[in-house]
Amino acid sequence: MKKEAITIENLHITYKGLKKTSIRSTFFNKKNRKKIETFEALRGVSFTIDEGKIIGIIGKNGSGKSTLLRAIGGIFSPDIGSIDLHNNTVSLLSIGVGFNKKLTGYENIYLSGLLLGFNEEQVREKEQEIIDFADIGDFIYKPVKTYSSGMYSKLAFAITAILETDIMLIDEVLSVGDVQFKKKSYGKMKELIFTENRTVIIVSHTPKTLNELCDEVIWLHDGKIKMQGDPDKILAAYEKFMNE
Repeated sequence: MKKEAITIENLHITYKGLKKTSIRSTFFNKKNRKKIETFEALRGVSFTIDEGKIIGIIGKNGSGKSTLLRAIGGIFSPDIGSIDLHNNTVSLLSIGVGFNKKLTGYENIYLSGLLLGFNEEQVREKEQEIIDFADIGDFIYKPVKTYSSGMYSKLAFAITAILETDIMLIDEVLSVGDVQFKKKSYGKMKELIFTENRTVIIVSHTPKTLNELCDEVIWLHDGKIKMQGDPDKILAAYEKFMNE
């Protein structure tokens, strides 16, 4: 019997920001002081993912892919709708998310581990394995704000890969880092996601990656699901759309 790992129903998420006006206009006209622009990043998204499935998400920039992953990862709260993880632990692997940049990489290993639901002893048991896999040398003891995007990606990937959760959310990180690390991370990712009962969602702009790894692909367009199903079919339709 299939067991649901993620259930999303009628998910809406809207960003809000102050509308741009001149300083003079804002100062002298009270009506302009509180003008707010809104952007609905997700507009009624619904789907279910069974335990152990590997799902790819594709779509042009601004389609809502990263917003969806961050909502599932608990960073954004739905304005409307619901996300049910069925008591599964979840980790989000995304550049620019999850680290305190004032702390060292070493300190962030423990911070990230605690946020993922592991206790200090469990993180300590995996500490050296994470440091070895990240392979960033003495930078592990320096503030994350001094890291290049490649080093950031290496450490983020190492933490998520070694501290395994029930659900893994991967947002465009397999393409970051040097050639050797890309090869190592891709191999580790295949090992992790093909583990029985682990549920994975991968956001990528690379159809080849999604075709090789995923059981199913969701095509997001302007905050809605445009198509969902077999990777070959969805990716072919997406590439045709993007080339028109």
